Amino acid sequence: MSANSHLLAINQTPSESAPWRGLYVLLLAGFVTIFDLFVVNVAIPSMQKGLNASFAQIGLIIVGYELAFGVLLISGGRLGDMFGRRRLFMIGMAGFTLTSVCCGLAPSAELLIGARVLQGATAALLFPQVYASIRVHFRGDDSRRAFGLLGMTLGMAAIAAQVFGGWMVHGNFFDLGWRTIFLMNIPVGLFAVMMARFIPESHAEQRPDLDWFGVALVSLGLALLLFPLLEGAEKGWPDWSLWALGGAVLMLLLFYRQQEHRRKFGQLPLVDMQLLSQGHFALGTLLILLVYSTSSSFFLSFALLVQTGLGIDPWIAGSIFAPCSVGFVLASFIAPKLVARLGTCAIVGGALVYAVSIGLLILQVYDAGGDLVPVRLIPILSIVGFGQGLIMTPLLNLVLGVVQEHQAGMASGVISTVQQIGAALGVAVIGMLFSSALSATHEPMNQASQYASAFVTGMLYNFGAALMVCLLLVMLVSIPKSARLS
Repeated sequence: MSANSHLLAINQTPSESAPWRGLYVLLLAGFVTIFDLFVVNVAIPSMQKGLNASFAQIGLIIVGYELAFGVLLISGGRLGDMFGRRRLFMIGMAGFTLTSVCCGLAPSAELLIGARVLQGATAALLFPQVYASIRVHFRGDDSRRAFGLLGMTLGMAAIAAQVFGGWMVHGNFFDLGWRTIFLMNIPVGLFAVMMARFIPESHAEQRPDLDWFGVALVSLGLALLLFPLLEGAEKGWPDWSLWALGGAVLMLLLFYRQQEHRRKFGQLPLVDMQLLSQGHFALGTLLILLVYSTSSSFFLSFALLVQTGLGIDPWIAGSIFAPCSVGFVLASFIAPKLVARLGTCAIVGGALVYAVSIGLLILQVYDAGGDLVPVRLIPILSIVGFGQGLIMTPLLNLVLGVVQEHQAGMASGVISTVQQIGAALGVAVIGMLFSSALSATHEPMNQASQYASAFVTGMLYNFGAALMVCLLLVMLVSIPKSARLS
């Protein structure tokens, strides 16, 4: 769960009176995009049963949204700069509502995957306008209040996705089951479009051009990377999956060369590759990729364990997981004070808490096996969420804090994209490990024991990633300040 900081150059003079009514519309949009990012997790077993979907298809339903959302965030922000942020907000919200209908009515897993990709793309048009509009129209104390409300709203969206989303799936209203989590966006979206008139219009004074060829290259490269990771393991790594991975490397190399060509000829690239030549930023980007790769993948593993493996209904499963989100929100409020008092050591400490708590969670599930009582996981889940919250927001500030001012907008866009790519990559890796563990079970074992074993196997990636985060954080904070800008 993250508050993606898509911060592009803003040159608009703020209005005399802060548009608070417009802010509430922006908060509603931020809520619904993050809600849909997380709510799918509590509905996964229901979708799998209702659509007769494979494990790989379930992964693609999650990854499709995250990948489209992440890759198109920068372009969505630039379109708002060019054509008006309120206008793009309305287009994005209308598109998000329409694609939500497509998701809710999808008759097959394949069509749901396609609809989720389109939903993520429209979210990428919508979400950057939320941050940019607040940056433009609020100043000083008003700005701090507005961004504080936004952070709280996004945190509450992640919690509501677990509890309210689980309740909707469990309630099976109008015999729609999991489809209600998408169809509920219809009244929300229509209301937001009608109320968008309270958001003042704004543009960037210098309107940037759009690099659609670069978007196509990086989108194709990432799709060729993630699709075989999701499908390949389930199908025994056929030749096409290896060719796809090779094609991913080629596309990403072409993207690198194309971005450098645009920079050298005075055109604005999607990603300034010189940013990645800065040791502090490159290391920080890798850290963010790793941390966020453990978030959505954790939701996926837990939902499969408690719902499919242990037979817990979605509402109770979401309620059991909710304390993890509560721990995250609480830590997000505490973390800035700890960093102010203890410096970057506080972030390293948070990473250690996160890694140790994941390790203890794995041990608890491994020890209980098929006899696991999910409610007994609540204490350690709360600590996992708390540890994650101690890392995420301070880490973003640490990485972006030393970027030169003229690169701040570009750096924020890169970090926002990396957050979503990391989440998609984590789902792909965990999905591969989880499904491999289920298919590799030869000895007689009940379903609960099978899923407990698969959960332990999949979460070993999260544990390894968390340990790597601890190591890289120590390296990051040890870089002399004088070297961070070089």
